[in-house]
Amino acid sequence: MMKRIFVSGRSGSGKTVALRALEDQGFYCVDNIPIKLIPELLEQTEKQYPELAIGVDARNITATADEFDQIMQFVQTKGNEFQVIFIDANEATLLKRFSETRRRHPLTAEGLSLSEAISEEKKRLEPVARHAQLVIDTTTKTPHELCQTIIKRVIGEKETQLSLLFKSFGFKNGAPTDADFVFDARCLPNPYWELELRPFNGRDKQIISYLEDLPYVQEYFWQLKTFLHTWIPRIEEGNRNYLTVAIGCTGGRHRSVYMVEKLATHFSSVYQDTQIRHRELKINIE
Repeated sequence: MMKRIFVSGRSGSGKTVALRALEDQGFYCVDNIPIKLIPELLEQTEKQYPELAIGVDARNITATADEFDQIMQFVQTKGNEFQVIFIDANEATLLKRFSETRRRHPLTAEGLSLSEAISEEKKRLEPVARHAQLVIDTTTKTPHELCQTIIKRVIGEKETQLSLLFKSFGFKNGAPTDADFVFDARCLPNPYWELELRPFNGRDKQIISYLEDLPYVQEYFWQLKTFLHTWIPRIEEGNRNYLTVAIGCTGGRHRSVYMVEKLATHFSSVYQDTQIRHRELKINIE
């Protein structure tokens, strides 16, 4: 079953925040498309995108008030599951938000004052608001609270699984800039200085055996494991969908690789989508 969601609301109410929340949940999102092109968009995305969210604002509503009624009729004839979400806030709050951000209201380009534009926008969006199955008032909501409401009311019981990436790297080539946590394994004994171990990397049994026998290494693993078990759930509470944990050593071939493999093996029993990147070995494991 295809799921199509229309997200509308007055400018400044949080429509963009809602679309981003849906995008983070796997929806293909399109904003500010001319309303007459929506049927074609639905046709073109039917096979490729089972979950689609379309932003509709006052700039989309043009000729007549029944335009959106016709769109709804078209969606129903296709047999798709659909929902219309209308997001709004009181006019005093919208005025305050525009004043604080110093953004231009899209309808002020028509020669209207900000207050007039906010009132006019409400009139133009009435045909969309009539179809809304879910109306969200963001007058007292933060963007984070709006995201939580969207996920709870739209996604429902669908559980989102955190994507957890463990990445090894060598500090001599620079630390990764996309990591949420960066840990330094250079404090651990370096197998590189054991000549017979130098040709191997942290995935080879020779390196694994060497590091497994060192108490400091196992203490380091235990502390990292405990830290991540403590804080990953807190990060999930913020509706994060992915987390990157980077571990570095000097060259990115021995200690960091071993630790990434060990941590990924442990956490894969908790997080199904656990991935591994060994930057210096150029190995990706999903």
